Amino acid sequence: MRFNERELVSLSRQPSELAAELGMRGPKKGDVVKKRLVKLVVNFLFYFRTDEEEPVGALLLEQCRVEKEDSQTFSIAFLDEAERKYVFECDNEEHCKKWIDSINKASYEFMRRNLIYYRTEIHRLTGKDPLEQYGISDETRFQVSNGQQLKARDTSSL
Repeated sequence: MRFNERELVSLSRQPSELAAELGMRGPKKGDVVKKRLVKLVVNFLFYFRTDEEEPVGALLLEQCRVEKEDSQTFSIAFLDEAERKYVFECDNEEHCKKWIDSINKASYEFMRRNLIYYRTEIHRLTGKDPLEQYGISDETRFQVSNGQQLKARDTSSL
């Protein structure tokens, strides 16, 4: 996926869902833990040197796995490059859990699954498709992966 550098810098300056100084180790062998300002903005995780305003890098939080390594450490690995792992060290266990939860909820796929679930529940309760009024009820992105619309009984798979 391609990104315009100016747009990414602009996005990195937007209000964040979560931000803190964390220890961060990159995916390369021999990388050491460095203090970074880490900001979660929509579905991007930006990281900055603590004394700079522009990000050193950004991770698009799609098709990735977030795992707790120990009580104060979590990692992010991408499904297409599972061996490349970014490791983050938090101040305490509660902080670590908050980061893991926030990152898991930041992905487009998580939001899409929630939309499909709540759409189905509203349809089950009211008999009406809440997306129909916007003319988008038949769009593929709001369907289950095989292109079929969810029926009320299918919500258990979510």
